[in-house]
Amino acid sequence: MTPNVSKSPSQKGYYGSFGGAYIPEMLFPNVEELENSYLQIINSEEFQKEYWQLLRDYVGRPSPLYFAKRLSEKYNTNIYLKREDLNHTGSHKINNTIGQILLAKHLGKKRIIAETGAGQHGVATATVCALMGLECIVYMGEVDIERQRPNVERMKLLGATVRPATSGSKTLKDATNEAIRDWINNPIDTHYIIGSVVGPHPYPDMVARFQSVISEEIKKQLQEKTGRDYPDYVLACVGGGSNAAGTFYHFIENPKVRLIALEAGGQGVNTGKSAATTALGKMGIIHGSKTLLMQTKDGQIIEPYSISAGLDYPGVGPIHAYLFDSRRGEYYAVTDEEAMEAGFMVSKIEGIIPAIETAHAFAYLEKLNAKPDEVVVVCLSGRGDKDLATYIKWQEGTYKGHE
Repeated sequence: MTPNVSKSPSQKGYYGSFGGAYIPEMLFPNVEELENSYLQIINSEEFQKEYWQLLRDYVGRPSPLYFAKRLSEKYNTNIYLKREDLNHTGSHKINNTIGQILLAKHLGKKRIIAETGAGQHGVATATVCALMGLECIVYMGEVDIERQRPNVERMKLLGATVRPATSGSKTLKDATNEAIRDWINNPIDTHYIIGSVVGPHPYPDMVARFQSVISEEIKKQLQEKTGRDYPDYVLACVGGGSNAAGTFYHFIENPKVRLIALEAGGQGVNTGKSAATTALGKMGIIHGSKTLLMQTKDGQIIEPYSISAGLDYPGVGPIHAYLFDSRRGEYYAVTDEEAMEAGFMVSKIEGIIPAIETAHAFAYLEKLNAKPDEVVVVCLSGRGDKDLATYIKWQEGTYKGHE
C-alpha cells in the first residue's frame, strides 16, 4: 500500500492532487458557508442524535450483512452481501440524503434541489423533503426519465418536481449542470443535495462521511460473523462513487483489505460507448472539482455511455481518482453484457434482483479468484425494481441502448 493514503482530504479539500472547489463567484458564499460549518454541525450532539435515530427507525439500519451461500459455493470462497437494497427507498442513497437534509435544516434552508441518474438519489431526496416538509426540485436527464420511469413516478408521488435536462447526452452529467445553474440563481434559500462523492469541497468529504455508515457496520458485522473486523476484498460499483466510498471508507487505511471498484465499460472501453473513467480519463475539472475526467485533447467532455443510468457519468469522485492514482484502489471496467449476465445470475442463485449498477460489482466475481478461506464483501447498493424494463428488453433481445 502507498504510504500516507488517507480517507480524509486536506483542509482545502484535496485528496492528493484531486478535489478542491472550482466554482463560479456566485456560488462562493454557499460553498464557503458549508465548508465553514459542516463539520461543526454534523459532529454536534444534537445532529448525531437525530441522524442516528432516523437511520435506525426510518431507514431501517443497520442493513444486514448476508452470507450468500450459493454464490459462495459457485465461486468457492466466502461471499457476504451488504444489503443496502433493503434500506427505505431501495438503495444506499438515503444514508446521505438524511444527513444532508438535517444539515440544510440547521442552515435554515427552505428549498432543496438535487440531480439524479438512476433516480435512486432523486427518490431518496424527495423522501426526506417530504419527511421535513421542504420544497424539492429534482433534475434528471430526459434519457434517464424514460429508462427509469418507476422512480420518476415515485418522486412525483412524494411531492417533488422533476425537471428534465435536455442538453448533451441528456443523462446524469447534464442533470448536474442544470442543478448547479439553479443553485447559482437561488443562492440564499436553496441547499443542493449532491448525490455522490463529486462536486466542490466539502461535498465529496461530506457525502463519504454520511455513506461511511456502510463500512462502519461491515466491521462490526464481520467481527460477529467471522471473528475479525475486516474482509480480504471489498467490491463496489462506481459512477461518481458514493456507495464505493462508503464501503471502502473504514478500510482505506488498512493495507490488508483490497479495495476493488467496478466502472461501466459500456459496450467496451475502446468503443466510444463507455463510462470507464479511470481507463479513459485524464485530470480535468467537472462540476466544481479537479478529478479524472473523460475528455478530448482540447478538454471537451466526452459523452459517457452505460446501460445503467447511475454509472453513466464521465468523471469520478476525487477520492476515487486519488485511490486509483495512488494504487490503493483497483479499478476495472465491466461491460453491459457482463453486468447483465451477472444480474440474471444473482437473481436466480440468491433470489435477489440487483440494480444494474450493482450487477457491475457482481460481474467481477468471475475474475476475482478469491481463495476458499478468504472473505469477500460485495456492496449490494440497490435493488433492481427500477431496472425491470431494461432486464426484460435485454432478455428478449429488444434492448437498443440509448442515444
